[in-house]
Amino acid sequence: MEHNEPLDRVARIQAEWRRERPDVDVTPQGVIGRLHRLADRLTEELCLVYGRHGLGEGEFDVLCALRRAGEPYERAPGELAAHTMVTTGAMTKRIDRLERAGLVTRRRSGGDQRGRIVALTGPGRELIDRAFTDHMRNERRLLDLLTSTEAASLETLLTTWLSRLDHPVAPGGE
Repeated sequence: MEHNEPLDRVARIQAEWRRERPDVDVTPQGVIGRLHRLADRLTEELCLVYGRHGLGEGEFDVLCALRRAGEPYERAPGELAAHTMVTTGAMTKRIDRLERAGLVTRRRSGGDQRGRIVALTGPGRELIDRAFTDHMRNERRLLDLLTSTEAASLETLLTTWLSRLDHPVAPGGE
């Protein structure tokens, strides 16, 4: 490690595994373990801001998806589920909580009496605009722990890795 830093949690775990299972290559833990730990820490930091606005991570995601839709700030529940990557059952619970809080409304879809449309209310839009501004300020604070060059390099690496994971190349392909 650089600068004679003490071993971090992941390095300690790797050292223990190397001692106990020298036959197994534990180097992937250096990246995967740290990414997992980083994701947990970032989620904690982000949720603090959501909480200051009386929102959980799920409610914040729904309000953002509605706000990003543009005027009139509405989407069908299935579309919201796709935009926030949760099941429709989980989405129903989130929408129920937001509706009880007066932040969204639900109405029947014009052409399909079974369909529903979820829309931001005025107070919902005001809240998500404030919360999103604070959220981006918080993300800037977290990202500023890296230099701009480090952040750009990390974004490039993560984009490439995610793309390869989402779109694997067939064996023998490029």
